[in-house]
Formats: sequence, C-alpha cells, structure tokens
Amino acid sequence: MHATDIAVLRGLAARVAEIAALPSQQTTIDLWKATNALRPVRPMVMIDQIPWHEMNVADELTLRTEDAFARELETEFRRTLYQWDHMRADMVVRPLVQVRKVITHDGFGAGKVEETLSQDAGNEIVSHHYIDQFANDGDERKIRIPTVTLDAAATAEREAKAHQALDGILDVQMQGLLPSYELWDQLVEMRTPELVLFDLADRPEHMMAIAEAWAAAWLAYLDILEDGGFLGHSQSYIHCTGAFTDELPADGFDPTKPRAKDLWTYGMAQILGSVSHAMSEEFELPFAAKWYSRFGLGYYGCCDPLHNKIDLVRRIPNVRKISISPWAKLEVAAEAIGSDFVMSRKPNPAPLALDSWDVEPPLAEVRRSIEVAAGSGTPIELILKDISTVRREPQRLWDWERRVMEIVQG
Repeated sequence: MHATDIAVLRGLAARVAEIAALPSQQTTIDLWKATNALRPVRPMVMIDQIPWHEMNVADELTLRTEDAFARELETEFRRTLYQWDHMRADMVVRPLVQVRKVITHDGFGAGKVEETLSQDAGNEIVSHHYIDQFANDGDERKIRIPTVTLDAAATAEREAKAHQALDGILDVQMQGLLPSYELWDQLVEMRTPELVLFDLADRPEHMMAIAEAWAAAWLAYLDILEDGGFLGHSQSYIHCTGAFTDELPADGFDPTKPRAKDLWTYGMAQILGSVSHAMSEEFELPFAAKWYSRFGLGYYGCCDPLHNKIDLVRRIPNVRKISISPWAKLEVAAEAIGSDFVMSRKPNPAPLALDSWDVEPPLAEVRRSIEVAAGSGTPIELILKDISTVRREPQRLWDWERRVMEIVQG
C-alpha cells in the first residue's frame, strides 16, 4: 500500500488501540459473559444495522485512503471510532483487526434472482422483487452441494497488507466464515413471500421437497467448511449482540481448524411468523434442530414474533438467546422464556424515522421491557437494530443511547 494510505490507517489504528486498552473493555466483556451465562448483572445494550450514509458529522466517516483493502480497513476503523464516541452502549473494542480470508464457492445450483428499487442511493435498504426459481415440481433437483475454494494468494495479500499497515499497533487475526441458518429467509428470496406462504398451504409436498434439499445442501456445505478449515472463530458479536462467553470454544479447539461446536450460530424463519404453530413445528423445527445441534451456542429469531412459539424454540439444541421483536407480545414471551434463555429484546426503531424526534416513547418502551423481564426473572438485552433512517439526524441515535444507558446503569 502507498505510504499515505498506511499513515492514515496507522493513525486510526492507534486510537482504536488506545480505546481497546481501557480497563472498561474487560468490564464490558465480563458483563456480556454474565448475561450469556444467564447470570446477568444488568440489561445489556447494543446498537447495530445503522444507516451509516446518514451518520457523517464533521467528516468523521469520510475516507482518505485509495487502496481498496485500505478503504475496507479504514471504514471499519472510522465506524468503530464514531460509534465509540457517539453511541457506544455496550460495544467492545478489541486490540486486533479481523481480516476476512478470501473463501468462495461456486453456488448451490439455485439462488436469488431479483429486481431492486432504491429511493436513496446511499442507503443499503432497498425494495426487492424476487423471481421464482422453484415454480415446478422437481425444481428442487437444481440444488447441489457447492465446491468451496480458498484463494490462498489473495488471502496472503490481504494479510500482508494488514501487517504492513498495522504491525506494532493492532494484532492481525485472519478470520474464516461464520455460517448462519437462514433456510426460510433464503427460500423467500428465491421464490417470493407470497408463493412460499401459498405453497406451504396448497403444495406442502412441493415446499417440503425444496426445504429438504436446501437444508441438506447447507449441512453438506457446513461439513466442507469444517473439514477444510474454512470456519472462523473468536466471535465478538452474534447477530448484533455480544458473543463473549467462557463456554466456547469447546475442548480440543484448534484455531487452525475450528469446528462448528466451537462457534455461535444464529438463525431465523421470519416468513413463518405468518403461519400456525403446527406448521412451524412441521416445516421449521426439524431443519433448525439439525443445524443448531452442530454448534456450541445459538441465537434464534429476528423480526418474527416468537412469543407463541417459545416451546418450539426450546426444542432447538444449544439455543441461548431468543429474539423478541417489536411485534411480539412481551409479557407472553417473558413468561414462556423464564430464566432459561436471554431475551434479546428489539426496541421498535420506527420512532427514529418520524418527522420529529421524541425520545420519551422509546424510553417508555425500554423501561417496560426491563420491568416485564424482571418480573419473570428473564435475562434481557436491548438491541436497537434495523434502523433504516434517522432522517439525517444522527443525534437521535446519540440521544437514545445516552438515555437508555442511564436507565440500565441506574
């Protein structure tokens, strides 16, 4: 990399290292460990899935480097520093940078085909129109097990550049893949939400054949990642929450060849929030159980309202955290969860997108969530995510974080 790019990166990395060295980092790690062990000290708080294109204040996020890999690192550093300065909540800054290995595959024989529509060129949130890839009986035979390849030369180049820029300031950790379970979310993208729901009712054999073939291919893919040493390790976060735990990795861990049981996984079946308990038991539980049984710990759910399906989630092995979205019935969920899982409560991000900002309604929601969880002895974390817009007023997020941290810290 050019000397000017290196200078920019080293300047940012030096501040990251300074923050990572603060004693408060270990304090926050210990708090996450306590929550993840179901012995919480207090509710934990995270902000994620941020509309970064609306966040730039005083050029804090403006990139200065030219090299593509340098810009990747610079983006990570600047976002880390920005979040630490303005809305850190319970984030942890570690004295290292994880560099992705260049691992690719040649496809599963079928995939997402879509048209998109955007009203804001800088926003990653766009509208999707999916094209059905499994219209006919037998189309599941398109699905195949992919071939996985590590590009050793490209990976070595990324590693060398990272060392060139960061040695003496931050450790460089090469990171493999951290797979998740998204069977039904992926099938929606390959079919459309409407067709998945109609076929679950009208053509259940067809829908089951597709799901079985897709799940089998992904389990085989996981075998390949594990056998080939392509998995990552040492997760800081799992689906927007802290992943710190003393329970992982499992005995016999080898950092050169991590196993699924050394890792957290996460998964969801958001479309099945619209189907019955019995249909979820038939079409989701067997597949989720097989996937999660391979991993050490798991996080389940996303935006789906799971309050009336906690009994099914209990039958998925190794789940530790359950997402309780804004559309879930909070009291029902807390009573069903009890003290057996972490309730990953998702405050509604919609108030951040209104014409004017009023922090009091979101704070009332946070207080109520904490009170309900306390009443059932349920460990709780508050995860503000899916933030599509703050109407170009990043101070709304700063305000939410400051006020919520006052609540949870007493």
